[in-house]
Amino acid sequence: MKLTQMIPTGHLSLSFEVFPPKTDTGFASVRNAALQIAALSPLFMSVTYGAGGKGSRYTFGLAGEIERNAHVPVLAHLTCVGQSRESIAQCIEELHSLGISNIMALRGDLPDDQLHQGDFPHAVDLIRFIRASWPDFCIGGACYPEIHPESTDRREDIRYLKEKVDAGCDFLTTQMFFDNTLLFHFLYRIREAGITVPVSPGIMPITSASQVDRALRLSHSFMPTRFKSLVDRFGSNSEAMKQAGIAYATDQIIDLYASGIDNIHLYTMNKPDVAEAICRNLKGILGSES
Repeated sequence: MKLTQMIPTGHLSLSFEVFPPKTDTGFASVRNAALQIAALSPLFMSVTYGAGGKGSRYTFGLAGEIERNAHVPVLAHLTCVGQSRESIAQCIEELHSLGISNIMALRGDLPDDQLHQGDFPHAVDLIRFIRASWPDFCIGGACYPEIHPESTDRREDIRYLKEKVDAGCDFLTTQMFFDNTLLFHFLYRIREAGITVPVSPGIMPITSASQVDRALRLSHSFMPTRFKSLVDRFGSNSEAMKQAGIAYATDQIIDLYASGIDNIHLYTMNKPDVAEAICRNLKGILGSES
């Protein structure tokens, strides 16, 4: 089922992201973690994609397991950097054969030499290709509340985002952020620019101090003083940091929902216990009418 036909209004729903293993030996443990997360009854689950297409076999294998065995709709990531039209077409046909009709269309990270971009220089090129040849697919795209790191300014960033939506992107999911005010400002600006598709905020629970540097490096996110204080206070105590990180993410979700945002996407890092703890914290809110 297309995700845009499922996103509810008036009550809170969560979706979860998992990532596939890099090798065959890791597949069983990742599969088990993904199925445990799926048992929490998310609206859908997304499965990330290996850079340059290297992880497509594991992405599609994990996506198929979730779709078949957990009966949870899947959003399969697909990156186009370094890929040809033929290789992308083959990927899409494989997803179709698995019964998956939702694709997160992404460029992916450029190689170190910035060359070998293949037939799709940007995500918008992939979106146009999918929309033209497979109109029945539901297409998602990424957006950045704090501006894409390669954009020169916010106006340019929103202009490129609107190009993706106009090309056929059905919904958007944001990069992680740790200050909800940044998202509210972003939503105001894109709505003002005529971008009306659904936007799911992406929340990553930071449950260990070692996650912080990597998360900030990947997302270029602003770290508010409150979040810095949390890490400074609890970072050396693994269990306390885990509880504090779950509480911080829960607080973000409650604030977003209170502000009228109904679907929130969680970057679970393949941790069923973290996803379960957040669902438990939200037990009185999940599925309730606003």
